[in-house]
Amino acid sequence: MFKILIAEDDRELRQLFEHVLEKNGYAVKGVSNGQEALQALDDHYFDLIISDIMMPVMDGYELVQSLRQAGSSIPVLMITAKGSFDDMRQGFLSGSDDYMVKPVNVNEMVLRVGALMRRAQMINERRQTIGGTVMECDSLTVSRNGESMVLPQKEFMLLYKMASFPGKIFTRQQLMDEIWGYDSDSDTHTVDVHIGRLRERFRDNSDFRIVTMRGVGYKVVKA
Repeated sequence: MFKILIAEDDRELRQLFEHVLEKNGYAVKGVSNGQEALQALDDHYFDLIISDIMMPVMDGYELVQSLRQAGSSIPVLMITAKGSFDDMRQGFLSGSDDYMVKPVNVNEMVLRVGALMRRAQMINERRQTIGGTVMECDSLTVSRNGESMVLPQKEFMLLYKMASFPGKIFTRQQLMDEIWGYDSDSDTHTVDVHIGRLRERFRDNSDFRIVTMRGVGYKVVKA
């Protein structure tokens, strides 16, 4: 079971988040500020943090900066009453992975948490093999028969995501949300362009094919 740490000084809101996430199958612990969050992380492992920005003792910016400076890559979803671009920019610069503005749609929050978990899992696994083709996250390389090719990041992540689940159909919107993020200004046509490039690059690869599911999306199948 995935474990989530919530840092939020508003008790009622924290309890609401805990309730919703627990109903969706997560184990949840709540704290009221960034310092308590760091203490909780010293005592227990968590897969993801949901953090408010404006908190007493230690705010969300300081919390995330402390984590990143310590080398932690735990995903952080920042939730705040602040909605300006500068606030959002500061949140991402501090090292957060996603950003939501209050009032929070809890159903959207659950979707974002799931997407962050999947992205973190992709990164943590680091390596994927399909047939004789090996994909290495750290170097964005795809290797086969002693030959390696370095891909642009989005192309690599797109291929890696689908190759991790051979035969599973991904809609264009799913791929956009997980690879480009919920707040991307790009439309789903971007996915089609990247798929076209991947097909061209791997047209001679006999280990897998990228299949179009008309009107739905794409899947990778083992050849």
